Amino acid sequence: MNAKIQVNKLKLYYGESLALKKVIIDIEENGVVALIGPSGCGKSTFLRTLNRMNDLIPGVKIEGEVLLDGVDIYHPATDVVMLRKRVGMVFQRPNPFPMSVFENVAYGPRIHGLKDKTRLAEIVENSLQAAALWDEVKDRQNSSALGLSGGQQQRLCIARLLAVEPEVLLMDEPCSALDPISTMKIEELVGELKKKYTIVMVTHNMQQAARVSDFTGFFLNGDMVEFDKTDAIFTRPNDKRTEDYITGRFG
Repeated sequence: MNAKIQVNKLKLYYGESLALKKVIIDIEENGVVALIGPSGCGKSTFLRTLNRMNDLIPGVKIEGEVLLDGVDIYHPATDVVMLRKRVGMVFQRPNPFPMSVFENVAYGPRIHGLKDKTRLAEIVENSLQAAALWDEVKDRQNSSALGLSGGQQQRLCIARLLAVEPEVLLMDEPCSALDPISTMKIEELVGELKKKYTIVMVTHNMQQAARVSDFTGFFLNGDMVEFDKTDAIFTRPNDKRTEDYITGRFG
């Protein structure tokens, strides 16, 4: 197994309160990891440790290591802006910028100093293609992104992320605000994107985890109870708590 991210004895405190308890997992390159568990169990908190989004919350303290390609992202020398370029985040609710479709996707490359108009247009088209949105928006690139449907907005946010050439995509319940058809499109997209990217996705939808992921981690009360191949987690879990959650006895 070729681990893109290695998490070693990771603990996270909000002030005095321990929110993540000694998480240890390896996340394989070019695969999809689903994180499941009841609300408030640490899934999203863990996801945010992978690109240091928790740094923005006052009183957060981290112990342990998160290695990206063998380098600890919590080392003081880490360039956090570059880290978040390599490890991008798609949020629960689509959050397009109040500008045109084109400018949304071009935003990241522009911030990173790209001025060449031809190259920008190329990146925008390629990113929209990769996010399975090009055919729907190619004739309305100059229209406001806020005029797109919810599902299109979420794919636009994915395209915006892809435009800065990340290596890892973090998705925090990317379909929870979407209708079933848009959800299906995002799931198909995840299947395509994993050929090129490593994807870690928080989901409350167990069927979705079973459909899209290669590995699944089950969180409970800040503890990574079990982490294994998805089919093993869903058909022969090692821990009774995993089985109880999956079969709907709690959560």
